[in-house]
Amino acid sequence: MSPAAVSADVTRTAVVVGASSGIGRALARELAEGGYEVGLAARRLSELESLGDSLPTKSFVARMDVSNPDEARDRMDRLADAMGGVDLVVLSAGVGFENRELAWDPERDTVDVNARGFVALATWAMGHFESRGAGHLVGISSVAEFFGNSVAPAYNASKAFVSRYLDGLRARAAAADADVTVTDVIPGFVDTEMAMGETFWMASPETAAAQIHAAIRAGRSRVYVTRRWRLVALLVRLLPEFVTRRAFD
Repeated sequence: MSPAAVSADVTRTAVVVGASSGIGRALARELAEGGYEVGLAARRLSELESLGDSLPTKSFVARMDVSNPDEARDRMDRLADAMGGVDLVVLSAGVGFENRELAWDPERDTVDVNARGFVALATWAMGHFESRGAGHLVGISSVAEFFGNSVAPAYNASKAFVSRYLDGLRARAAAADADVTVTDVIPGFVDTEMAMGETFWMASPETAAAQIHAAIRAGRSRVYVTRRWRLVALLVRLLPEFVTRRAFD
């Protein structure tokens, strides 16, 4: 059962990891305006506190570095306890670096956050929902998952990992007949700190957040943001590798 199906007189709770900026920040505001009490988690505590002060519903703040997975899981335990349980978890934290030299540090950091950190919190969320009997996990991947990138190879690969991992968790929930929804959000270009300059079809974080919230309410398994990127993803799968390499590198 999606959180949207919960009776209107029941307080809904959501944790947004990566809420200090970009899609995560916009989505936290969107969810609060939709009636959720929101847990805000990220590394930049001051940004979370200022956001929390501006929300129309009750907020909870936790400094969290997902590159330290054991500590991040512990912080999620504390946040969930403070909130009386969590109905919805959104994993929006991520990093990406231009790494033309293929230096080790940027590749390692990308994998630590986008893969290891993601799995640490996704497994936490599934365990929490299974113990409660219901819940909704949302992960943010990217259209970058559909092709390799010579400039940021670890980033694209990590987003493919996120999508396939979410597929596995969805299969797990179905096999167990668990009331757990798993949504893969696949953004195209969104105007955030990670965007590498102005480009075509650039959506605002607020537009992305509104479409993600709609997908949450509908209990969708997969959503492209904005929707036109679904067609792009289909074309990328059909085109020869040398064409996509020239288009996206």
